[in-house]
Amino acid sequence: MIQLSKLRHTDSPNFFLMAGPCAIEGRDMALQIAERIVTITDKLRIPYIFKGSYRKANRTKANSFTGIGDELALSILNEVGTTFNIPTVTDIHESDEAAMAAEAVDVLQIPAFLCRQTELLEAAARTGKAVNIKKGQFLSGESMHFAAEKVHAINPEATVILTDRGNSFGYGDLVVDYRNIPAMQSFGVPVVMDCTHSLQQPNQSSGVTGGKPALIATIAKAAIAVGADGLFIETHPDPSCAKSDGANMLPLDQLEGLLERLVRVREAIL
Repeated sequence: MIQLSKLRHTDSPNFFLMAGPCAIEGRDMALQIAERIVTITDKLRIPYIFKGSYRKANRTKANSFTGIGDELALSILNEVGTTFNIPTVTDIHESDEAAMAAEAVDVLQIPAFLCRQTELLEAAARTGKAVNIKKGQFLSGESMHFAAEKVHAINPEATVILTDRGNSFGYGDLVVDYRNIPAMQSFGVPVVMDCTHSLQQPNQSSGVTGGKPALIATIAKAAIAVGADGLFIETHPDPSCAKSDGANMLPLDQLEGLLERLVRVREAIL
């Protein structure tokens, strides 16, 4: 289990959860989602980290939604963490963003396409915050050892989390190789399964990323059965209206039932 300030239920045998909207769309939405997930995870004793991107940099089209403004979005993330006394995570894309984002959140996330960017990893390490590195769609689990090493070379005490989000498979599709979970756990770091981005269908001809959200439960149950330490799930009250990645998000009203089933899977393998 990772040790983060404000992380509750660390004595629980359950997996931990990173969950929230793909992007911060506004204050009320973020607080609404956080409040609902805090209620669910407290009931089930699941350690919880609120996730929300303050800015989206990797977009298919130039006119795709990228955010509501860095300062505003980061202030909302900070308010979520303070209001509910929970840790928060957001992704960064350039090395000069690390210090700014670190003032608002507890965990800095390195996007999958950027997991080999040495300066970005080093900048995240220098903040002293925990660093969640998403495995590139083009990498094996074994090769993520080097990404973790880059962070620990700068800050040997840094908390590093590695997150799988599938591998590129043909054109516009991904496939999950569950061998990556134990491979990355062998580095002595907690490993997370991204249950929503692993179901993306990127680079669609429409210019909007597709997805297969009906398989979120399948990906999640398999990950817990294999022994993943945590899960990453993007969720929204109405994914059809989400401004980013709605095609592969879990409707918020389905989260509690899914987590209840996953807790039972976890109990069965312990």
